[in-house]
Amino acid sequence: MAGLAESGSNPDVDLLYDINGLAKDAPHWFDRGVELVGEYGLLVAMVLLVVWCWWSVRRRGDEDAASSVAALVWTPLAAAIAVLVNVPIRGFVERPRPFLDHQGLDVLISGQTGYSFVSDHATITMAMGVGLFVANRRFGVAGIGLALLEGFCRVYMGVHYPTDVVGGFALGTAVVLLLSPVAMALLTPVMKAVEGSSWGAWIVRRRVALGQGAVIPGAREGVEAEERDLAA
Repeated sequence: MAGLAESGSNPDVDLLYDINGLAKDAPHWFDRGVELVGEYGLLVAMVLLVVWCWWSVRRRGDEDAASSVAALVWTPLAAAIAVLVNVPIRGFVERPRPFLDHQGLDVLISGQTGYSFVSDHATITMAMGVGLFVANRRFGVAGIGLALLEGFCRVYMGVHYPTDVVGGFALGTAVVLLLSPVAMALLTPVMKAVEGSSWGAWIVRRRVALGQGAVIPGAREGVEAEERDLAA
């Protein structure tokens, strides 16, 4: 490729041309699909995956449901914090978008005028994927897979270098894991209190019809007290 000659021996730029070069040979409809998926689709899919995981945890109603729901609450919060952390990083690095410095790229989406390092899309999706992994490994693996696909799409679209994506992955992962102990210590008691309440128990566990041998969260102590009174 002509672009490779311009990149010199920079592996970051070489890989950018290799991945973005796939768009030149792909049909127009495929490029438009990648544009839609890479800009909006995977973010929406990640949110739906979090909701699906919450629904699964709530329906299963295990003993650790409150901590799992707390991790799911932490997931979007961590993604938001990671994006805020990225604001000064972008301002400090001030890396231009790749299409401004390198010719011959097939840019699939316009209006990308912000700095390139690090990728917000990669940061958000990986933060949510790792947050999901903390809550539920099966859903977490799916979320991390979506994040990796998001990173590929951003390079394919010509709006980020591969290192922008890797930096986003690292930032999202670091924020989730480093702040997770504090976040879980704060959120888990809140979710346990919600679980034991009469108004918010449905957030942690699904409502179960009475008379089917199930005990409503928060009602076990009352049942035991009644049994003691009858025995006396």
